[in-house]
Amino acid sequence: MSVLIVIPARYASTRYPGKPLAELTGATGQKRTLIERSWRAAQGVAGVDRVVVATDDDRIRQHAESFGAEVVMTAPECANGTERCAEAHAALGDGYEIVVNLQGDAPLTPHWFVEELVAGLRTAPDMGLATPVLRCDGSALNSLLADRKAGRVGGTTAVFASDQSALYFSKEVIPYTSSSYADVDATPVFHHVGVYAYRPEALRSYPSWSVGPLETLEGLEQLRFLENGRRILCVEVEARGREFWELNNPEDVPKIETMMRAMNLD
Repeated sequence: MSVLIVIPARYASTRYPGKPLAELTGATGQKRTLIERSWRAAQGVAGVDRVVVATDDDRIRQHAESFGAEVVMTAPECANGTERCAEAHAALGDGYEIVVNLQGDAPLTPHWFVEELVAGLRTAPDMGLATPVLRCDGSALNSLLADRKAGRVGGTTAVFASDQSALYFSKEVIPYTSSSYADVDATPVFHHVGVYAYRPEALRSYPSWSVGPLETLEGLEQLRFLENGRRILCVEVEARGREFWELNNPEDVPKIETMMRAMNLD
């Protein structure tokens, strides 16, 4: 099955304007922008036929082309990464069997997250899309709780049924647990990794649906699928010793840089 990775990138982020061009310093002191690091992460995924950056901003286009990325220009009206992926896929001829949305704010996404995601969708023909979930250890859960306590929107959490179909996604920490966890303890909370693999039909349908109340409240694009009765496969992935965090706020830059140094990632 042919696989396209689209990296949606917009300049006008509400929480972090210009985020794709923010620089992150790696373990050896090498500075690279968030969009370049996301593109490099995509290049490391096995079994992918094509990788493109989808943007509506000439600054991002020029920068992406400077490090060798293929760019597809999309409309400023795209409300989120899924709509941008749908437009990019259509512009490229609508011919790929799986389209992966590798959001440009997760440069620490390991290649096996995406590979296992695609493999999971291939074995679930009744699902229109899939997304990875990572069980939080105590350290990750405490970081999520600290963000919420400080009034910051950090990572997203997911809950799912016994057949791995998503029940809900939230920027709050769900499910609630009254227990305390040491840094290395496994917890019942799953961090939603902001990557999606879509079948073309699901991706084509998405922009035609109205934004529902849950998507409006949470600001989470994947809720539009649930609000329209579409099932989402949650694929549990393993960290394999790698730390994972997304760049949601400027305060996340030093956190991610510390993780990169600890993992010797440049």
